[in-house]
Amino acid sequence: MNLLGKRIAILIENLYQDMEAYYPYYRLKEAGATVFFVGPEKGVAYKSKHGYEAESELSITEVSSEEYDAVIIPGGFAPDYMRRNKEMVAFVKDMAQKEKVVAAICHAGWMLVSADVIRAKRVTAFYAIKDDMKNAGGDWEYAPVVRDGNIITSRTPDDLPMFLKTIIDALNE
Repeated sequence: MNLLGKRIAILIENLYQDMEAYYPYYRLKEAGATVFFVGPEKGVAYKSKHGYEAESELSITEVSSEEYDAVIIPGGFAPDYMRRNKEMVAFVKDMAQKEKVVAAICHAGWMLVSADVIRAKRVTAFYAIKDDMKNAGGDWEYAPVVRDGNIITSRTPDDLPMFLKTIIDALNE
């Protein structure tokens, strides 16, 4: 369970789901990982859907898949903004192609769709984006967490404990 030496990027944008950003942030730090909020711009306070701010410690243009072991994408409406940012989409795609851990919860499946990384992969998400995931070639199933290789997906904040356990297990392989 020791993640010392692991570097993890959590993508952040306005209207992120609070718990889906902060639970992984602190849980992974607790396990010893170095964790960064990464946004479109560095030093910007992005507001959650409930008004909480998360300041981006790095800009997406400052990160490289070579330097990270995992990327986590919180849900909320933020993934719809993230998918409009070509650098964010490219980072997720590059992480997936390099077989790094790519974890998405709730509406974050939209980023996996835009990065075109779920074709023929087992996935889950909040049920409202099931059709998007299926139309992108994903084999959608209703489960608290689904892992297919390096792609880890989950449905809602209620699934966070299982989601993080699966991420931590993958990072320790």
